[in-house]
Amino acid sequence: MTTNPMKNKNTAAFFAQAAIAFGVSAVGLLVGIAYLPLDVWQRLFLGMTGLFVITSSFTLAKVIRDAQEGSTVLSRIDEARLERMLAEHDPYRTPQL
Repeated sequence: MTTNPMKNKNTAAFFAQAAIAFGVSAVGLLVGIAYLPLDVWQRLFLGMTGLFVITSSFTLAKVIRDAQEGSTVLSRIDEARLERMLAEHDPYRTPQL
């Protein structure tokens, strides 16, 4: 059994869709801030807030990914231990007294 749970399951089309969606939303945010009837300091505040939302989204995605990978590694370790125990077990061995 040589399955690799760490294998990337995303297709190139899904990656492109996610990248395009991120780009469109970031550009939409910037255009919206630029065309709102606001003072300069209000535009800067909204820009800073938008940047903070984007960076915290990346951080949250990384934390979730790391937690998922950590649980996968632990389950693989448990699986390897079980496979080793089953490989070493000999049901026909006579008990040694």
